[in-house]
Amino acid sequence: METRQLGRTGIEVSLLSIGGLYTSSLAGGVSETERIMHRAIELGVNAIDTAPAYADSERTVGQAIAGTDAPLVITTKLGGRPQPFDPQDLSGLRESVEESLRLLGRDQIDVLMIHEPDRPQQYPWWTSYDPLDGPVLELIDDLKAEGKIRFSGLAGTTVTEMTSLIQSDCFDVVLTAFNYNVLFREAAETVIPAAAEHDMGIVLGSVFGQGFLTRRAEVEVREKPFWLAETRRQQLLAYYDLLDQLEMPAYELCLRFAVSNPAISTIPIGCKTVEHLEASVEAVEKGPLSEEVLIRIDDIAAMVPRRPWEEPMILPFGKDYYGPGIANMGAAVQVGKLKLEV
Repeated sequence: METRQLGRTGIEVSLLSIGGLYTSSLAGGVSETERIMHRAIELGVNAIDTAPAYADSERTVGQAIAGTDAPLVITTKLGGRPQPFDPQDLSGLRESVEESLRLLGRDQIDVLMIHEPDRPQQYPWWTSYDPLDGPVLELIDDLKAEGKIRFSGLAGTTVTEMTSLIQSDCFDVVLTAFNYNVLFREAAETVIPAAAEHDMGIVLGSVFGQGFLTRRAEVEVREKPFWLAETRRQQLLAYYDLLDQLEMPAYELCLRFAVSNPAISTIPIGCKTVEHLEASVEAVEKGPLSEEVLIRIDDIAAMVPRRPWEEPMILPFGKDYYGPGIANMGAAVQVGKLKLEV
């Protein structure tokens, strides 16, 4: 398995890594996770990304790797624990890190990421944006000094907000998800260039779009669901047509597109079984896509340069979805009040 440097950390990570959402009771639990991790190590995969928010993934991973002495790169996150979660509570944040270390069976975490740092309506991490400040930054400095973590990172899904956080130059790694794949390209404009400029490791999540890029919904797309924009519909049909012409599985196209970008450090995949892992490794080892195929994919992506706002991050094929939820004007009003009071 090819390795790439995780930015300024100097850590060499395998091009494929294990995404922790399904190394948990959401899939095969400890027994299957143990099989996945042992096979991953045999195949040269040396990194795993998990989080307190991924069900019982930290506990499951910790139990699955307890018997191995392979030099694994472990990434986990802050966010959502303990409950009720308060990102301004320094003692609670430290408690979460100590729990991660205990569950993972580790004395040190290689990269500790802040989960959803770009969504203040979900987790209000920051007391100031210019300069960036918040209790979590103090904790990260302390944890590095104590040797409990080696590096810090961001794990989010937006573009403008994540770019601003990257430009603070406070972090070593960024995990960006749902904004760079064969059809979505928003992160290519600012997130990836900003991270590269600051020599950050770039972890690319959700290259399969949590399944909507690999599970073909051709019948549904042709019938045009209520929420599906016509431009997206035409794009998906062009994507399916390209897959047919190339006679290539969708997962292979998605992975080989991702590895074609040399700025990407590693790609966590949410494999539920050993077979999923082996198929992904086989696809990646075929190498980047040809220039001709990349141009064709770029042309298809350009059919929808900006996502229709009705779309959720994961296209909801097969679900009873008819559009977005309630318009949240309350947040804007509150921001306006704060500005007036200041």
